[in-house]
Amino acid sequence: MKGDYMQRQLTEKLWREEKYRVMFHSQKHYNQLRLAMRDMMSHEQIKQLIEVALQQTPTEGSMRNACQHMWGYFRKVASIEEKRTYEQLLLTYQIPALLCFLQQLAIQYNVTYLRESTILQIQ
Repeated sequence: MKGDYMQRQLTEKLWREEKYRVMFHSQKHYNQLRLAMRDMMSHEQIKQLIEVALQQTPTEGSMRNACQHMWGYFRKVASIEEKRTYEQLLLTYQIPALLCFLQQLAIQYNVTYLRESTILQIQ
């Protein structure tokens, strides 16, 4: 029983860390993984589904969608200047710069969930 609990904790941690990166690559795979998590699939199965998702070529729509979801954490707390920067980066489709900006905001506003997300672990 304890082993099952530990595995579930590891699986939930993995999903928390990979959620937005999966969404960035494919909304379809993100939805499949949400269901797989709800259905309590094994850690190995979830890991494999994530690997498949990350092999998908991101589309403009999937990248924008993931960035918009992450922006939701800052919508109400960001300054007017930060909102302008976000909108400009999104509008001009500067995704690498937008991810860096979201990473900076996650650090600035101490949003642990995003700081631990692999998509914002930019080299």
